[in-house]
Amino acid sequence: MKRKTALTEEQLLASDPGDYMNAAQREFFRQRLLAMQAELISNARRSADELKEAVVQSDPADRATLEEEYALELLTLEREHRLAAQIEAALKRIDEDAYGFCEDTGEPIGLARLVARPTATRSIHAQERREKLQKSFAD
Repeated sequence: MKRKTALTEEQLLASDPGDYMNAAQREFFRQRLLAMQAELISNARRSADELKEAVVQSDPADRATLEEEYALELLTLEREHRLAAQIEAALKRIDEDAYGFCEDTGEPIGLARLVARPTATRSIHAQERREKLQKSFAD
């Protein structure tokens, strides 16, 4: 049996809209999400190593700089932890054949949006509505 080669991004974006979220497209996004996940794990290991190697400085200015760098590193790790959870959720949606469909409307999110943001859970219109609502409640 001949094995089908993986889609390129160009082939994905040129796909027939009637074939939305077919097996090849889901596999494209699975591989993209797994690559993102591997990069996050690598970054987390490197950050952890750097934090372990931090040397306590006796000079107050050096210590302040080190503490600021440490705080920024922790913020980055927190953001990456949230992204890792989003990636896990997206991989689960792929396994459940729910990936690529808006969680609010059930409509397709769109291949271009998913290429730009593989963890997206809403169509661009649903996301814009949500952001407008959040802004109106925040004002």
